[in-house]
Amino acid sequence: MRDTRPTFILISPGFAVDEKDSTCLPLQQNLIKAINKNFPSIKIIIVALQYPFIKSEYEWYGNKVISFGARTQGKFFTLLLWIRTWIYLKKINKENNVKGILSFWAGECALIGNRFGKKYTIKHRCWILGQDARKENKHVKRTKPQPDELVALSDFIAEEFNKNHHILPAHIITPGIDPAQFTNNMPERNIDVLGVGSLIPLKQYEVFIQIIATLKEKFPFINAVISGTGPEEEKLKMLIAKHKVEKNIVLIGEIPHEEVLLLMKRSKIFLHPSNYEGFGVVCIEALYAGAHVISFSKPMNAAIDQWHIVTNEISMLGQSIDLLQDEHIEYSSVLFSSIDNCATKMVKLFGDF
Repeated sequence: MRDTRPTFILISPGFAVDEKDSTCLPLQQNLIKAINKNFPSIKIIIVALQYPFIKSEYEWYGNKVISFGARTQGKFFTLLLWIRTWIYLKKINKENNVKGILSFWAGECALIGNRFGKKYTIKHRCWILGQDARKENKHVKRTKPQPDELVALSDFIAEEFNKNHHILPAHIITPGIDPAQFTNNMPERNIDVLGVGSLIPLKQYEVFIQIIATLKEKFPFINAVISGTGPEEEKLKMLIAKHKVEKNIVLIGEIPHEEVLLLMKRSKIFLHPSNYEGFGVVCIEALYAGAHVISFSKPMNAAIDQWHIVTNEISMLGQSIDLLQDEHIEYSSVLFSSIDNCATKMVKLFGDF
């Protein structure tokens, strides 16, 4: 029997392998939970093309997840994946009252969502989340999306996408945080500088280490922590040893999301040296935890409280010194946007529910 509930299909490169997997796309996880909470009549089916690396169907907080586990690369296997996905989408559409398709990133997920939506007259929206706005993204030319189909994560992403692909997204929906995930306790702010993210070249954690090494000259007992894993880990360990800051910087690896939020509540400065960022959710999480954020990236045209935008390493160092020396500094909890607000805006793009 066909399920008559309004159904949304979410197409993503990956998704959490189970309910304990809090570090895989936390923004998407929180968005789905917020839709579940605020729009209980909507049924959600998540289609994950690549991760988890197994082909399976499972339940995640009451939502169905279909994983294709497509680890193999190459044109033949990519085409095969797209065909299998299309067949499964047809099955979902036949068995459910599909009202919308939301694709994460303007890549192959958006290409599939766009074509399937056109074929079966289903609204499709693509959330442009970061590097998919860059000129190198060849999927945009293949997809040929309309402005109303595109949702940018930030002002910066909308402008970047328009500059590179000559299409201005009609919608901007920024990320949000879930205040309920933060504990009420107020720990001592005994971490001077915190960094959280994948240890990849894009995130530029060598800049983080250089700044801490320079800050050590003025603050000999400075305490810094980096949370995350990635291919740059060994290189960063060597840099830490080279700059002789082994007692000042701790690499703690990947930890559960709730533990990351607690680290933020213990931190004075959240340093985000990434050279490209759509809208770092970790930054607005750090703001809500009361920390001051320093970054090169400026996601929104309007200023955000306690978020300090700098243009180079010298100004990042100077801003760090100013904050650490400020005896009257306040660590106020800044709520930029809630995930409930984000979910409401996203659902409204598909109509009234």
